[in-house]
Amino acid sequence: MTATYSKSRQQAETAFGNLQTEFFAKNNAAEELASMAQARDAKTIRLREARLARERADRASATSALLAKRSKSS
Repeated sequence: MTATYSKSRQQAETAFGNLQTEFFAKNNAAEELASMAQARDAKTIRLREARLARERADRASATSALLAKRSKSS
């Protein structure tokens, strides 16, 4: 059973469909941006942790090298 609508009803249905499509497209874009921001933040945290760990390791090796040098000269 196919319903036949008046021309104005068809135009209204088309306009509403277009509006819904735009709304959902904006929603999807916003979700995608939020997802990208979340991924960027996670990467930033991961890289910061790696940098801090590397700096701690460098400091520890420099300290042990300095202690070894001092013990040799004593």
